[in-house]
Amino acid sequence: MLDLYKEKFKKIENFIGRIFSFLFFSPNQYTLSSIAFGIGTFYCLTKQKLILALFLFLVASFLDFVDGAVARYRGISTKFGAYLDTICDRYVEALLLFGMLFLPLPKILFPHFAWIFLILLGSLMTTYAKAAAKEKELVIEELKGGIFSRAERLISLILALILGIFNYQWMAFFLILIAILTNISAIQRIVFALKSQKRKF
Repeated sequence: MLDLYKEKFKKIENFIGRIFSFLFFSPNQYTLSSIAFGIGTFYCLTKQKLILALFLFLVASFLDFVDGAVARYRGISTKFGAYLDTICDRYVEALLLFGMLFLPLPKILFPHFAWIFLILLGSLMTTYAKAAAKEKELVIEELKGGIFSRAERLISLILALILGIFNYQWMAFFLILIAILTNISAIQRIVFALKSQKRKF
């Protein structure tokens, strides 16, 4: 849902882009460095060091914002960079979810790994529904929207880590909520794509 309001964050993006443009890193280097922090997040989760994992994931998420901000501020945005950014985003998120499999989360209806799998499935399908709709020419403009796009998902995963620092059961319940909302968002995008095609007839 927040992806529909990107224009409202333009001032913040320009500010971040201006600050980080003074460093000698290219946007693609910022993008690739997020993978290193994603790996660090995974490692910390396997050791149940949630505070450090939270910090590293916050850095990785921030770098995902910085790379695009710097590219647009410098006027050097490229299709290659946008593609690399999307790929790295998926890996960082997957590393976080993979690390959560090693946490002693309680079983709530299903084992915790089932809910984590559903989060990953919903995340991938939300992205794939958008990409496939454009590839198959069901839509002309990029498909956006849904109640739980990537921004909401990232914020929720960060909140899940915070809850896990205090109580694993709270974290488990919150992950269930993320799993449900993520898959609802994926279904919404699929429906949007099908409806857009239906309007052509």
